[in-house]
Amino acid sequence: MSDVLDQSEVDALLAAVDSSSASASNNSSGAPRVFSSGGTSSAEVQVYDFKRPERVSKDQMRALEALHEGFGRNFGAALSGYLRTIVEVSVAHIEQLTYSEFIHSLPNPTCFNLLKAEQLDGQLCLEISPLIIYPIIDRLLGGSNADLFIPQRPLTQIEQRLVQRITDRAMHHLSEAWTNLTPATFSVADFESNPQLVLIVPPNETVVVVGFEVKMGNRAGTMSLCIPYNVIEPIMGSLNQQNWFSYQRKGSQDEPARKLQRNVGNAPLELRAFLAATSMTMSDLMSLQVGDIITTDKPVERDVLITVEERNKFLGQLGQFRGSKAIQITRLCQDAAEQIRDQSKNNATAPTPAGKSV
Repeated sequence: MSDVLDQSEVDALLAAVDSSSASASNNSSGAPRVFSSGGTSSAEVQVYDFKRPERVSKDQMRALEALHEGFGRNFGAALSGYLRTIVEVSVAHIEQLTYSEFIHSLPNPTCFNLLKAEQLDGQLCLEISPLIIYPIIDRLLGGSNADLFIPQRPLTQIEQRLVQRITDRAMHHLSEAWTNLTPATFSVADFESNPQLVLIVPPNETVVVVGFEVKMGNRAGTMSLCIPYNVIEPIMGSLNQQNWFSYQRKGSQDEPARKLQRNVGNAPLELRAFLAATSMTMSDLMSLQVGDIITTDKPVERDVLITVEERNKFLGQLGQFRGSKAIQITRLCQDAAEQIRDQSKNNATAPTPAGKSV
């Protein structure tokens, strides 16, 4: 069988050549194109840079973004209470870069913190822009940030101590956010003003950079969290989007209830037991002395009313426990109001005079 093209195949081939030459003249980027056998449609090939491989999938990036959005909300609320002004912290972007690209994108000098967690291998970086860190320092020192000049110099030792109060709160809420992913307790290992002097991973190593926007009044700045790939590589399986969001929904329902129960469980309460009620005249009351006995009509076997913070809650029996006077709770006081009214009716008798004890 001879390989001879018919007229329709020749026309299709010529049309494909003409379209490719026309698109090549209009395509300044020089991206290659692949044509189908029929020559009727084309698909643009995406350029893949082997120097910058995307080692974290899009689903995992979205899971990291959701995790740090919660961190930003909690950290902003903590700063608002600490600085006595409204502070908003939100995720602005999340992307994969090489470590050298991340370092060269930072200003010099800046507030560059090295973070560590004993449960993770490697270190993280937290960079806070001078555009927002100096207004925060000024706020801590009682300033108004009205005409604040942002100096181009490293932080002094006093300013570093003030910034440490901010980073300590950031570490607390970052540890809480990562607890939903893996147990980790973050702390600041070191501080540096020049980020180019810090090399925690090779320059061409892939890192995930979470960029935050920090707003305080009329001031705004950025905060960047750099997570090397070798730090999150052992827990990449936990970043599956479906498992992450199902776990997050479960955790969001149970965790607030556990925190509320734990905090309320340590609250002190005042309990009171009403043994009996009676009435007497003012003259009898004025003549009471030490040792006098006040008699009532209430039988000793009847339950006594127990109140919690002045609210009727239980009924119980008098007794002793290990040599001390005690009350054993017998049942809940469902009808406390009726119980009080019944006691009042039973005790509404003639005035009982006080008698002398023998």
